[in-house]
Amino acid sequence: MANGSADFRGVGWAFPVQTDDQGRISLARQDEAIRQSIRLIIETAKGERIMRPTFGCGIHDLVFAPNDPLTAARASFEVREALIDWEPRIEVLNVQTQLDTGEENTLLIDVQYRVRSTNNVFNLVYPFYLRRGGG
Repeated sequence: MANGSADFRGVGWAFPVQTDDQGRISLARQDEAIRQSIRLIIETAKGERIMRPTFGCGIHDLVFAPNDPLTAARASFEVREALIDWEPRIEVLNVQTQLDTGEENTLLIDVQYRVRSTNNVFNLVYPFYLRRGGG
């Protein structure tokens, strides 16, 4: 596709990196490439990438925090800021965090976003696991 919107959404290596049925590197295309990029940003702790130390999301600093409204609010803030900083193909519409009723120490982070080039709206729910103990 030569039009700007398809090019802007992009094509890149799928994450996690794997091969397809023909032995080639699997690719993620357009909206799926964006979804994978969002997950990659959230899953990467700031400072984890040596050559890009500010890349990633600050939620990893909360892993030993109590599962309370303050932690939920901080997690929402950190995810929103990371996506605004690192994923220019989307507009972050909302980030809501709620307790996973099935897992006591899990926050469900619901990211609602719009792909700028198409105005398509999507959401991604990311489970964030808090550890017992803390300090």
